[in-house]
Amino acid sequence: MLHHTLTYNKYRPVLYFILLLFIAFLSGCGGDTLPTEVVLTSDFLDDEVFRLEGHPCMKNEIMVYLSNSENQYSEVFGSRIWSVPVGDGTLEDSYKDNILARIAQIKTMNLLAAQYEVVLDEEEEAKVKAAAKDYYSTLSDAERNYLDVDEETISKLYYEFAIANKLYETVTADINPEISDDEARTITVKTILIKTYKTDGAGNRIEYNEEERKSALSRIAAIRQKLDEGVAFEVLAADYNEDTKDEYSFGRGVMPAEFEEAAFNLGAGEVSDIVETEYGYHLIYCVTTFNPEETDANKEKIVEKRKQEAFNQVYDEFVRTLTSNLNKPLYDSIHYDPDGPVKTTGFFETYDKYFTVVSTQSD
Repeated sequence: MLHHTLTYNKYRPVLYFILLLFIAFLSGCGGDTLPTEVVLTSDFLDDEVFRLEGHPCMKNEIMVYLSNSENQYSEVFGSRIWSVPVGDGTLEDSYKDNILARIAQIKTMNLLAAQYEVVLDEEEEAKVKAAAKDYYSTLSDAERNYLDVDEETISKLYYEFAIANKLYETVTADINPEISDDEARTITVKTILIKTYKTDGAGNRIEYNEEERKSALSRIAAIRQKLDEGVAFEVLAADYNEDTKDEYSFGRGVMPAEFEEAAFNLGAGEVSDIVETEYGYHLIYCVTTFNPEETDANKEKIVEKRKQEAFNQVYDEFVRTLTSNLNKPLYDSIHYDPDGPVKTTGFFETYDKYFTVVSTQSD
């Protein structure tokens, strides 16, 4: 509970797991809607959903992304998931907004790529055509008609996807990949948490009152006393821990500052004093002060974070110069029926067969 909340607090929890597949290389770029101020206009082409600096995005492009990603998660969670209430609408409404945003980001990156003179070489163009032919061949006639696509449409989507990836690689090529063991050091600890809040039936957090907080502090103090008397930490964690797990491996900048400071100052086998965070009162037992495997993995995360930050700086500056136009009536009418004739799920996997996807997803 503690680690999950801290790591993913910038995402709405339900949407986050659905977006992972789709935005792996775009995580962190831009905002939640079209990347610029939307200017309404009436001179749209037929089936033109939005226009970015004069470049159109058509309905069939959105339908390819929407149908493939929704089908994948419908297979796992069932099609009813899309009717789950989210805000003033449903999960499908929110997810469609994110699909719109991500396609707008890809098209924005293609505009930015022109400034960097990023183009695909002959081998990459051949991969685009091969991937498009491969994926298109998997579609039935009913799916092609429903999505209103031909092989050229799929090729265009893959081309833009590949350009966006190559732009990211180009902009972040000079980021130093060398990270020291000390900077990336990852430790493993066991914890006991006594919460200072509760949740209601809707999942809303309700902070303890003063009396309840005193009771929580007394409970953690009693547990600390049992540790001093020789009771094993694992035994007490099994009996009293109110977190969803009792062991964490993490590097710096992940946990709350108070928790992190106490944990990183422990030696192997040592137990902290009572530590208070926004989640409650903690006792921390240090399993190891250096986890080699986790440290190596954390080095990769740090490098990717630096790349993401460097790219976002360039992207955000560029996106402020653009103008976009949204065909809102058409966009509002877009709806993918999971019970309809389109069952395809292979659009993204087919791309992955031909290209190595750059991952900028931070943990």
